[in-house]
Amino acid sequence: METSSLNQSKSSFSHTQFILLTFPGVSSHRYLLVIPFFSTYVVILYCNSLVIYKIWMEKRLHTPMYSLIALLLLVNIICTTTVLPKMVLVLLGLNQISLVECLVQMFSAISMIMLKSIMLLLMAMDRYVAICKPLRYHNIITKRFLAQLLALGLTRNCLFLLPIVILSSKVQFCKSNVIWHYLCEDITLLSLGCGEAPRLQVFGILVRTIITVCDVSIFIVSYIKVLHTAMQLVVGQARRTALHTCTTHLLVAIPIYSFGLLSSIVNKIEASISYDIRNLFSVFYIFLPAFVNPIIYGFRVKEIKGSLVKPWWKK
Repeated sequence: METSSLNQSKSSFSHTQFILLTFPGVSSHRYLLVIPFFSTYVVILYCNSLVIYKIWMEKRLHTPMYSLIALLLLVNIICTTTVLPKMVLVLLGLNQISLVECLVQMFSAISMIMLKSIMLLLMAMDRYVAICKPLRYHNIITKRFLAQLLALGLTRNCLFLLPIVILSSKVQFCKSNVIWHYLCEDITLLSLGCGEAPRLQVFGILVRTIITVCDVSIFIVSYIKVLHTAMQLVVGQARRTALHTCTTHLLVAIPIYSFGLLSSIVNKIEASISYDIRNLFSVFYIFLPAFVNPIIYGFRVKEIKGSLVKPWWKK
């Protein structure tokens, strides 16, 4: 009787507090990583905010293309803010996180990553209409139209992510409460669960794979058409401008998609790759685009570059 009640209480046990491990292999020297990561966060905030401010202040930049650039940089700020401050606290030793905090971080981080993909699709569509259908550009690409598409993308994120988060909150976490990651990812968190957790984990992987494949396919097809149309233009300023804007957007998009693919592949090869390497690829996937994007737009987009350089040139 006592044994059965003990087994019953053990089977009904579920963790509500978890421990995040950033880079387990260097745990004894983790304090040395605080300054680099905190400095990276400050640089990301400053550079992205600076470009957004310049676009906001320059009335000639109040066009759909620059509005999309500003929104992408804003998503960069929100995405890194949901992850990096907590990561710095974990490196300082404050590595506990509640289940509610974990689920909120999971939803925020994944939704912002998916929103980045939506922004890249909107930018690809903007360039497609501008180059392939230039006479109809101002009739098709309006701020209202882009706002509707953005709202549709946010709705898509919520419809796919909310069920995963809600079902994850009901999972029984009866295994270890140690998360071998620097953030609460759905796959990593659900690996600690029992019962329906493995099925929910497979469902989460399937959903993210389908969404990623669809987004990447649409992006590739649209830019193939854009580049094909651009190459058919008469050699001159129009062709150079079209190719320049396309390559700028590709320089932003390719690292996001490529590091996302590499991070997924590395996480699947669990047996031969350490947690440190897997987490490092994930760090590159989330933080490197946010670090590089404002630099790319600041140097390659003439109007933004002029807006950034002009005040210093006057001084």
